[in-house]
Amino acid sequence: MPKPNHHIFADGELSRNEGTLRIDTLDGDTEYLPVESVDSLYLHGQIDFNTRSLGLLNEHNVPLHVFGWKDYYRGSYLPKRGQVSGNTIVEQVRAYDNLERRLQIGHKIIEASIHNMRANLRYYDGRRGNFSSAVNELEELKQTVASTASIDDLRAVEGNARKAYYACFDDILRDPFTLQKREYNPPSNEANAAISFLNSMVYTTSVSAIRKTALDPTVGFVHEPGERRFTLSLDIADIFKPILADRVLFRLVNRQQLSISDFEDELKGSLLTESGRMTVLEAYEKTLDETIEHPRLNRKVSFKTLVQTDVYSLKKHVLTGEPYHATERWW
Repeated sequence: MPKPNHHIFADGELSRNEGTLRIDTLDGDTEYLPVESVDSLYLHGQIDFNTRSLGLLNEHNVPLHVFGWKDYYRGSYLPKRGQVSGNTIVEQVRAYDNLERRLQIGHKIIEASIHNMRANLRYYDGRRGNFSSAVNELEELKQTVASTASIDDLRAVEGNARKAYYACFDDILRDPFTLQKREYNPPSNEANAAISFLNSMVYTTSVSAIRKTALDPTVGFVHEPGERRFTLSLDIADIFKPILADRVLFRLVNRQQLSISDFEDELKGSLLTESGRMTVLEAYEKTLDETIEHPRLNRKVSFKTLVQTDVYSLKKHVLTGEPYHATERWW
């Protein structure tokens, strides 16, 4: 059973108390957190921490994900690798630097991403609207992926797929939620704000999963390596956004567990309130813990493990040439 994530919303101080994390809030409360029981630690409040607390996280290989003002994702502190393999990094860079190998991996990632978008639309087709045209368009776009001969062309196909997919959100989401079009920096409305927050959670889940392998999170295959984000994490997150982020959004909105009052307007944009973020996070973490029967592993796995399994499959492909099983929804 995977260890749970831990989220801290209060403002205060994070320190080390021997082998335990201590959280002292500005309200005067104190919490002791056994670090060995945590998979990843999330800071959503204004938290001061020092090198001793980071050292404890490092000893137990616990990533720290930091969210800033109004829960915009700011970055991650990643401990030293649990696994270190120069050979893995060399082969990963070789795969990136070889267009044929890079495209082979990129095709799998985008095919899985489009498949998972299409699976969501097929589920809601007839329930929330008629999405047969969009379902067919996504299937056609998926079929064109294998023939793309450049990364730019591959990203263009993925962009067209997301455009067709997001165009269906207004019908899937219960009124008064509307998406209209995907916008961020800042999100233009409540649906965009929820998607941005959930996407950042899928991204950090991917960061944590990659960190448990010897793969380098900065070397992606669809996204170009850069200085601001872990591009391999962006690749893996694209596969799981429909499975994790979008399913949570649809469920919360359509069951009326999330309302317009859970958002506030800021700087011509929309952001989740603290209570809204807690509602979304509770649903997201619950989804990560849900289990499904895995047809290839012949056992039940959680969705968090499913992300990890995807990353391990990619690592094996990079090292040995074994087929990469990018996760396509089968349930």
